[in-house]
Amino acid sequence: MGPATLVRLLGAHDPSVLWDLIKAGEVKRPQRNVGTTGRGPSWAACARQVDPERLIRGYTDRGIDVTWWGDDRYPTSLLHDPEPPGVLFWRGDLGRLAQPRVAVIGTRRCTPDGRAIAFELGRDLAAAGVCVVSGLALGIDGAAHCGAVSAGGAGTVGVAASGVDVAYPPRHAQLWEEVVADGAVCAETPPGSPAQAWRFPSRNRVIAGLSQMVVVVESHAGGGSMITVEAALRRNLDVRAVPGSIRSPASAGPNHLLADGAAPVRHAGDILDALGEVEPWPPQRYHLRAPRPRRAKSVGSNAPADPGPQNPTSLPAAAEVPGPLVSRDQPASVSPRGADPATAQTSAVLDALGWRPTTLNAVTDRCGLPVAVVVSALDQLERTGLVTCSGAWWSRHRLP
Repeated sequence: MGPATLVRLLGAHDPSVLWDLIKAGEVKRPQRNVGTTGRGPSWAACARQVDPERLIRGYTDRGIDVTWWGDDRYPTSLLHDPEPPGVLFWRGDLGRLAQPRVAVIGTRRCTPDGRAIAFELGRDLAAAGVCVVSGLALGIDGAAHCGAVSAGGAGTVGVAASGVDVAYPPRHAQLWEEVVADGAVCAETPPGSPAQAWRFPSRNRVIAGLSQMVVVVESHAGGGSMITVEAALRRNLDVRAVPGSIRSPASAGPNHLLADGAAPVRHAGDILDALGEVEPWPPQRYHLRAPRPRRAKSVGSNAPADPGPQNPTSLPAAAEVPGPLVSRDQPASVSPRGADPATAQTSAVLDALGWRPTTLNAVTDRCGLPVAVVVSALDQLERTGLVTCSGAWWSRHRLP
């Protein structure tokens, strides 16, 4: 049963009454294509095989709670949504959504600069009392959640495309637990269900529905984040974007939004100002901290490097703020079997270098390679025209 049908039926019947009607066959699956086969068993046949009491006990034992459209615990922002989920499962504290809520979203294939910006926005918003909503994915989403968790403030809510007990991607299993401890992971997908491609666009409408504003940090022109933007615009939400280099494919989406009239986001102060917080930025009550990369594990470890921050320290010069370690299936210093180590190291340095000018120290922190190796790789990349150097500042110049 799709969410639209479920919401319509819940609007007409109490859940327990509706369940009895379905079991009795009085509420039937719509017959859209009369004469077709392979539609599966009827709703009544499926319902007779389910013991709701046993099901909810199993959820409770695993720390999973559930609400539905019309229930007292159902998020208020979704009650009048044009496409509300009929049911919502969660782990953690869904009460975090009672605070101001901002979605910080973006591409999985982000730049180190974009990852660092997402972390800072998540951290600063949570510290200022704003719940950060995102999609738990690699890249921008994960960095925004990490930043919010590090602040220990208003918390964060992740919207999953899988069941709330099936961490996706698997490398974010630890991040999911941190989000649950600091906020909530929720989904309309039943527990135990794996992530499926069609569920991600559907998930994106829930992200928009839970939020008061959507901020795009980085997104490719046809990225999934733009689906969330479209859902936000249909709900008349404020959509804002972080400006990026016109040469960076990862900034194509935000730059397009800016050209169409979206307001730019330079820092969390711009977002807080739009929400009604008019104090100067940065506020004196909050000590800004920079994200530090988590180092890759040893070569023998099966776990990839964690993209989140670790032990933030006081803020250095703005251009030297390092982004979290670039996500890879292997640490940057380990070459795939059969690959030229020098080529792999040069590729790692290029991945760690953003489209905005940055320093040698920042690039070294991001890729985890020795300084001498990074210097050699940058010289080689400069000779090929892929990067440029102006004084002490390095930046990407063009795509390979």
